[in-house]
Amino acid sequence: MVPPTEPRRYGKRKLPDARGKFVAVRCNDAEYATLTLAAARSGLSVGAFLRAVALGSTGLRAVRRAPAGREELARLLGELGKLGSNANQIARAFNTTGDLPPAHDLAAMRADIAAMRGAVMKALGRGD
Repeated sequence: MVPPTEPRRYGKRKLPDARGKFVAVRCNDAEYATLTLAAARSGLSVGAFLRAVALGSTGLRAVRRAPAGREELARLLGELGKLGSNANQIARAFNTTGDLPPAHDLAAMRADIAAMRGAVMKALGRGD
């Protein structure tokens, strides 16, 4: 005999500790700004941040926020792709002709790499 199966569910799975209670907290503008800034720095929503501070855990479905500078990192990723394409073209030309590109082209590529590295470090908050 085949055991009966559960009907197919749509949407999020039910959690064993589903939250059914709501807590509201009133605060002034300065307190709200402080809370939202602290939550953003930790990469959490305000609710998950308050839960982490009060209970020591963000919960099973904590909302993680994208890191600051995400747009800059996406732009830099595109630039790295272009740089990789240029490096492949240089390698292909060298392998077919045996001639190296001019030194000023290689120096320009090196400068581009250094600039992108600096921009990535800055977007990650680890540079000047």
